[in-house]
Amino acid sequence: MEIKWQWLYTLLAVGGFLGLFWNDRGFWIGFFIGVLWFWWIALSFRYYGLPWMIPFVILAIGVLYAIIFWLGYRVAAFLPTSFGQTLGKGIFLWSVSYIHPFGFNWFIPQLSLVRSFFSFGTLSFAFFLMLIGLMVLVRSWKKLLILPLFLFLWHHPTPRPLAPLAIDLVTTHLPQDKKWRRSELPQILQENFLAIQRAIAKNYDAVVLPESAFPLFLNLDPVLLVRLQKLSHKIAIVTGALAYKKGKIYNSTYVFENGHYRILDKVILVPFGEEIPLPKPLARLVNHIFFGDASDYDHATAPQIYTIKGVRFTNAICYEATHPLMYQTPTPYIIAMSNNAWFWPSLEPWLQNLIMKYYATIYHKVVYHATNIAKTEVIR
Repeated sequence: MEIKWQWLYTLLAVGGFLGLFWNDRGFWIGFFIGVLWFWWIALSFRYYGLPWMIPFVILAIGVLYAIIFWLGYRVAAFLPTSFGQTLGKGIFLWSVSYIHPFGFNWFIPQLSLVRSFFSFGTLSFAFFLMLIGLMVLVRSWKKLLILPLFLFLWHHPTPRPLAPLAIDLVTTHLPQDKKWRRSELPQILQENFLAIQRAIAKNYDAVVLPESAFPLFLNLDPVLLVRLQKLSHKIAIVTGALAYKKGKIYNSTYVFENGHYRILDKVILVPFGEEIPLPKPLARLVNHIFFGDASDYDHATAPQIYTIKGVRFTNAICYEATHPLMYQTPTPYIIAMSNNAWFWPSLEPWLQNLIMKYYATIYHKVVYHATNIAKTEVIR
């Protein structure tokens, strides 16, 4: 069944990029790509009391990518000859993944190759676009002569071996509108500790809970800290929670082992979710108008690495697990945790996993991903 899906993804990728080369309406291509790829971003406004903004946010995203594609296709159209114009489109499609509006890097066209038979590294994607361009330029039956060249892109990557630890990845099922209610906290804590106890009973070396599995400032709760420290003599515990330090708020990972714990803060914050990527006066104004004068989260300055039973892991929390910076560390393993309830139901969890698969393959890493309301899995 997996092979059948790979054939489908392969054919869809070729057909889709042929369509992008044949079509000259860059504005509408960009608009519908933006809307279909990113409409789910607007769903988070449900939890800020701003559901009326959802259609406007979707429209704004569509217009933003419409402008990007219009400019790219417009520049290509000015080039002389059909060859020049096709080359211009290819260069634009190859480079557009490096355009990150407000620092958001989730638009990667070569993701369409990740589940196919094709390689999808930087040079491989350039070669793929070159072959697509040739198919557009070459007439009639001569197109068939190009097809064998796609075999140079045929790729079956060898995944990196798993870490030499038994790691239990916990999936929680907590809707976002309940996650931060004080009345839900006792039940949330009970389920978290039950998950830890189950992992201990099954003799796991480590248990990983999702992002903000403890929806509170965990470093300010000595009772919970002591309880987790005691359990960490039996199993290493990795969990997400908030941290409050010197008047600043952090989205953090807590690692408990052998009665001790360490706090690792998120490095790359979500644009407009955890920080407003605008100059400070404008950021304060946006926070005042839309988010009730909420403060931006603070962050660590570099990717952080920790050790469990002698094995080194890079820490990644949700959005930053889809950023290449986290894959450039010297560790072969990444422990990632996410809360996907903000965007449920949507394709966001699938897209997130696809991006992690993309980087894990390119950088030859293994990602252990624990989630709230999404598929928990090992990605390599």
